[in-house]
Amino acid sequence: MTYLLDTHYVLWAIAETKKIPARVKMVLTDPENTILVSAVSFWEIALKSRLGKLTLNGFQPQDTPLLCEQMGFECIPLAAAVSSSYHQLAGDHHKDPFDRMLIWQAISNNYILISSDKAVKKYANAGLSVL
Repeated sequence: MTYLLDTHYVLWAIAETKKIPARVKMVLTDPENTILVSAVSFWEIALKSRLGKLTLNGFQPQDTPLLCEQMGFECIPLAAAVSSSYHQLAGDHHKDPFDRMLIWQAISNNYILISSDKAVKKYANAGLSVL
């Protein structure tokens, strides 16, 4: 299976693994699964860190891709076809533009989004699979 991490899970995997539920840890450590981290998450981390809305302990925003790769996660770009078709995302359940783009990226590529955000689950009718 192919999973896309929501940004909070990226941060938890790097620095706060105790926040990750056991069922998600099983998915993340299963070698049969592909775990993806979007460039959207790296941008969100960098922007929120710069604005003072996010404090990173022990690493800098530019360290996140390498840290993710060291955990066996695959870093992926935001494809032009996905970003240009974003207007097709049905529903307005989530106001965060980063989360909405991750939702659309997951839907567009048939990824399962790993998120604990309750608003994300409202996109199931739009074709989103969530763990």
